[in-house]
Amino acid sequence: MNAVSLISDNIYSILVILMWSMVVFVPILIGVILAVYGDRKIWAAVQKRKGPNVVGPFGLLQVPADGLKYIFKEIIIPDGADKILFILAPILTFSLAIAAWSVIPIQAGAALSNINVGILYIFAISSLGVYGILIAGWSSNSKYPFFGALRSAAQMVSYEVSMGFVIVTVLMCVGSLNLTDIVMAQKNIWFFIPLFPMFVVFFISALAETNRPPFDLPEAESELVAGYQTEYSAIPFVLFFFGEYANILLMCSLTTILFLGGWLPPFDIAPFNMIPGFIWFLLKLIFVFYMFAMVKAFVPRYRYDQLMRLGWKVLLPVSLIAVVLTSSILFFFNLAPDLI
Repeated sequence: MNAVSLISDNIYSILVILMWSMVVFVPILIGVILAVYGDRKIWAAVQKRKGPNVVGPFGLLQVPADGLKYIFKEIIIPDGADKILFILAPILTFSLAIAAWSVIPIQAGAALSNINVGILYIFAISSLGVYGILIAGWSSNSKYPFFGALRSAAQMVSYEVSMGFVIVTVLMCVGSLNLTDIVMAQKNIWFFIPLFPMFVVFFISALAETNRPPFDLPEAESELVAGYQTEYSAIPFVLFFFGEYANILLMCSLTTILFLGGWLPPFDIAPFNMIPGFIWFLLKLIFVFYMFAMVKAFVPRYRYDQLMRLGWKVLLPVSLIAVVLTSSILFFFNLAPDLI
C-alpha cells in the first residue's frame, strides 16, 4: 500500500506541475503570437507598407501559419555538430524563458509564485539564458554560429552589470526584493518619474539583453547569416524564436513593474481605479513593447565596438553614479524605507 500511495502521490504531483506549466505557457504562447504580429505591423507602418494582411482577417493567422510550417519541416542536424548539445540548446533557452514568468505578478496576488526574492530569481534566470546561446553556437561546429555565440555572451554579460545597478536603485527606494512590494511602493508616484535616467538605462540594457535591434549583433544577418541559430531549422528554431520573444515580453513586464507602477492605475480616482489591475498591466506592457518595436524600426545597427563602448564606458558609469546619488538622497533626506 505504501508503494501504491507513493506512486499515486508522484503521479498527482506530476499532474499538478503539468497543469501549472500550462497555466503559464498558454498565455505566453498567445502573447508571443500577438507580439510577433504587432512587431510586423509596426515595422510595416513605419516603412509605409501593409505588413501581414492576407492569411486570416487582418493577417492574424500569418504567425500561426509560420509556426505550423516549422512543425512539419525536417529537423536537420549538421554532420559535425555535437548532436546532444545541439538539441539541448534550444530546449534550455525555451525552458528558461518559461520559468522566469512564474514570479511575474500581473495583479495583486496574481502570481504563480510570490516569492520574497522575485527580482533576484528573474535576474538569475535571465543570466542563465546565455548558456543556451553559447551551447548552440559551440555545438553547431560552424564559424558563424560560434562568432554569434561569443558576441552574445560578451554582450549579455556587459549589459547585465548596468541592469543590475539600475535594479539596485529601485530596491533602495522600496526596501524589498518582492515584485509585489515593488509595485505597491509606487502608489504615490511611479519610479519612472524620479528615476527617469535609470529607466532609460534599463530600457537600453533590456534591448541589449534580448538581442533586439540596434543591438542584434549575435544574429546580424549581414555579417553572420543568422548568428548562433544559423544551423537550426524546424522545431529547434521555433524554440529559439519563442524563447527570444518570451524574454522580450518578460523585459517589458519587468520594466512595467519596476518603473511604471505594475497594475496600479495612473490616478487612484474614478474611473481609473474601476478598471481591473491586469488591464492596466497589459496596457503598460503593450506600450513598452511598442517602444521596443519602434526602436527596431528606425534605429540602425551598432558596430560591435560601439556596442561594447556604450555598455562599459557610458551605461556602467551612469548606473554607478545613480546608485551613489540615490543612496545619498535617501539617507540625507531620511527617505530610506524600512526593510520589509
